[in-house]
Amino acid sequence: MNIGDFDFDLPPTHIAQQPVRPRDAARMLHVQPGGVSDRMVGDLPNLLRPGDLIVVNDTRVIPAQLQARRGAAQIGITLDRPLSDGAWRALARNARRLQTGDKLDFKGPDDLVATVLGREPDGSVTLLFNREGPGFADALHRAGALALPPYIVRPHGPLPEDAADYQTIFAANDGAVAAPTAGLHFTPALLAALTARGVRRATVTLHVGAGTFLPVRGNDIASHRIHAEYGEITAAAAQSINQTRAAGGRIVAVGTTSVRLLETAVDASGQIGPFAGDTELFIVPGFRFRAVDLLMTNFHLPRSTLFMLVCAFAGTRRMRDAYAHAIATNYRFYSYGDACLLAKAS
Repeated sequence: MNIGDFDFDLPPTHIAQQPVRPRDAARMLHVQPGGVSDRMVGDLPNLLRPGDLIVVNDTRVIPAQLQARRGAAQIGITLDRPLSDGAWRALARNARRLQTGDKLDFKGPDDLVATVLGREPDGSVTLLFNREGPGFADALHRAGALALPPYIVRPHGPLPEDAADYQTIFAANDGAVAAPTAGLHFTPALLAALTARGVRRATVTLHVGAGTFLPVRGNDIASHRIHAEYGEITAAAAQSINQTRAAGGRIVAVGTTSVRLLETAVDASGQIGPFAGDTELFIVPGFRFRAVDLLMTNFHLPRSTLFMLVCAFAGTRRMRDAYAHAIATNYRFYSYGDACLLAKAS
């Protein structure tokens, strides 16, 4: 497969800069084998069945964008993910200026300092901070800013409302650099309507890393590697998923993050087990889905790994046609944009 197979033209005017309010008032394109239909996110309960299970990601976005000094040099840092030894993997602008052992000083009242433990050719670095636990979280919230995607234009930095807008209603566990954006559409009213419909909910955690913003380089997608991201599925969540499947209900993944985590943890028979660890699963057309029946997701960038994932799930031709319809009918794209509900290709 060639990267050009996943390209399309998107007018910049289609890129959402603010979410709609309320969140469940966004449009939703329902993509099925027979074609597409224009719906609203608020229609979701009527599109699901009693006994279905939605699986949502409860990661919380941290203020991962930092400015550091090493002597007179300014170094931009974007935290990616915590490592098992307490250090952090991060992406660094001007990383070539950094050497193992360098000290980075961060702006703020907490005297936050990190030591460079190592540097990788891809521009990532390993940092060990002089704070940990709640002390580090407090310092990070004072020194850091949201690492909003580059297509959300904020010339002077995130707006005050972005702190709430870029966080899902499910957010509970700190660790994501980017929001699991399909979850941004949910409101208390929508959750109540789903419950009244007989649709249950399970929660998993996948901390979305900075690698989600990185483009696929080169023409051959087989050579691309996704950055590892940490995820957890509890025994209780795994049991709910397996019981739903056994009873004939459908598993509805909210977001590509939920899909990747579930498909990492599923076995050959379709059973989900408890999971705690990294996933580097890169889903492209030809992948066999064992865990997920329906996918609710936003509209993704051309040539991106996420567009490849939805093509794998619903079919490349079907998704190209669906995106063409969405562009022609003025759907709003990307993180603050509208949604799709996708049926799995048979």
